[in-house]
Amino acid sequence: MTTHPPQREMEQAFLQRDAAYDGVFFVGVRTTGIFCRPSCPARKPKLDNVEYFPTAREAVFSGYRPCKRCEPLLTHGERPEWLARLLEHVDRTPEERLTDADVRGFGIDPARVRRYFMKHYGMTFHAYCRSRRMGLALQRIRRGDDLDDVILGHGYESHSGFRDAFVRTFGQPPGASRDAGCAVASWIESPIGPLVAAATENGVCLLEFTDRRMLEAQFTTLRRLFSRTVVPGENEHLASLRAELGRYFAGDLRVFSTPLVYPGTPFQTRVWEQLLHIPYGETRSYEDIAVAIGHPKAVRAVGAANGMNRLAIVIPCHRVVDKDGQLGGYGGGLWRKRLLLGLEQGEGILSVNG
Repeated sequence: MTTHPPQREMEQAFLQRDAAYDGVFFVGVRTTGIFCRPSCPARKPKLDNVEYFPTAREAVFSGYRPCKRCEPLLTHGERPEWLARLLEHVDRTPEERLTDADVRGFGIDPARVRRYFMKHYGMTFHAYCRSRRMGLALQRIRRGDDLDDVILGHGYESHSGFRDAFVRTFGQPPGASRDAGCAVASWIESPIGPLVAAATENGVCLLEFTDRRMLEAQFTTLRRLFSRTVVPGENEHLASLRAELGRYFAGDLRVFSTPLVYPGTPFQTRVWEQLLHIPYGETRSYEDIAVAIGHPKAVRAVGAANGMNRLAIVIPCHRVVDKDGQLGGYGGGLWRKRLLLGLEQGEGILSVNG
């Protein structure tokens, strides 16, 4: 369930144009029908005329359109300054076990960090750091590094403490993990909200909007399909995907080339492969897809397979519409489907609102 800070805290952040709260909540102005970031430079309305939303999606669903000055749907890949500092520190010293006191030492409120990570990453900051340490430890174990060096190098003082944490993460002890694998996950900012991506050594296996209700189920499916734990990290496939998404949203990329991995039932994979054949800027109906895969009466089953697609945008399920041309459904929200189709049809990413 999505939550936002207490109202007094949001009011203060909004009045002070505190950019640290950008992405944590959004402000809808009843008198104009516009919604903004907390840091919006526009003249502030009376507080009686505003309401607060935990996500841009909820603001859009409530009838507000995005402000043209602060562009709340556009993140340009930027993170709040305090978050960038924190993650840079974790990347430099992933073996360090940060406490709330350490976080305060950066001049950051641990409660703010906790809320932000839960909302955008689906885990606490401390869970993120633990997963990062475990993912790096597994990489070293697979390289054949000495187990004592791995344990001491990742902030653990004893074999038993490391072993217990490793088993909780990967489901097996370190000694049995020389050939084990994991999927690494990272978060990608986009003009229509943050995405979570995951990849194995063979390719990208997940790309979903972080506010999608099915996200937790998708992670469960990934662990089952690949028999792997998903941990924070990066690899070449995620780097390639991040670059290609940037070009896609800029209108400079029509076909993705990043390797994809999408196991499913034979029927599901046939549907997903057919989606990959829908040209950029065009749409197909569910009936069209059913005919193309040789099952003209399986329209509902096609819709179900479409909804189970784990690779948003790159396997373009947003290009499937109802027979009468209406948008139909979309797991990421119809407002995103409108924007994606508008982008591909040359209208620009913000040409369709609400």
